[in-house]
Amino acid sequence: MIRLHHRTALITGGTQGVGRAIALSLAQAGANLVLHGHVLNEAAEETRRDCETYGVQVQLVDGDLAGPTMESVSALFEKSVALAPNIDLLVNNAGTYIDLPFLEMDFETYQKTFRLNAAAPYFLTQQFAKRWISLGTTGRILFTGSINGNLSEPDHTAYDSSKGAIHALVRSLCVALAPHGIRVNGIAPGLVRTPLTNRVLSRDNDFVKWMELHTPNGKVPDADVCGGAAAFLLSDLAEHIHGQMLLVDGGMSIWQQPDLPTQLRGHLS
Repeated sequence: MIRLHHRTALITGGTQGVGRAIALSLAQAGANLVLHGHVLNEAAEETRRDCETYGVQVQLVDGDLAGPTMESVSALFEKSVALAPNIDLLVNNAGTYIDLPFLEMDFETYQKTFRLNAAAPYFLTQQFAKRWISLGTTGRILFTGSINGNLSEPDHTAYDSSKGAIHALVRSLCVALAPHGIRVNGIAPGLVRTPLTNRVLSRDNDFVKWMELHTPNGKVPDADVCGGAAAFLLSDLAEHIHGQMLLVDGGMSIWQQPDLPTQLRGHLS
């Protein structure tokens, strides 16, 4: 029922992980795509080929959105519009987790986190909004936040703060852009399997079991679970949904206390 025919989406960080899952779902719904990656490697080409099986046009564009100035954002905007002048869907998905423990955090690591996770999507959205308003385009914007925009972890202070900023951006940009016919929403995934998270998940089965325990549906799924949620929020079915973060987390964010591990039950009896 989700149809995005005659739509064209730019997806930042769209070649792997959550971005790839979103790309595949948008392609399945009929949208043409411009997929951004930091570097264009074989994984990017594979994502392109997989999306093209749905009969849509897919183009690739590279760029480092974590640079010290916003010139890289302007460059991505200009390259993307040159490839596909009719882009009317923007998915701000690119992001990273590079935190050090709080007491060891340095300014450059903090700044790089915020440049990529918050500043780049802010100013990329601004550039597209200006273009869409001048053309009368009813654009749609989706941000990829995180469950960590609401919840916190001790060694994720910069990352958590940047994702909290995304949650605020979705609200603020909704208020700024809805009067212009531009709809802004976001998704907030819980723990899903991506090339980044698999570095931990593949070597620490106890951690996986702990995360499954913290999730009501008991799953640490592949990033594919994010694709349908993104496609829905960008589609006509979500016409009256503005300024919302849809948590894609198996219920993790609403569970105050997971089931008590068996080895601890004796301490409370």
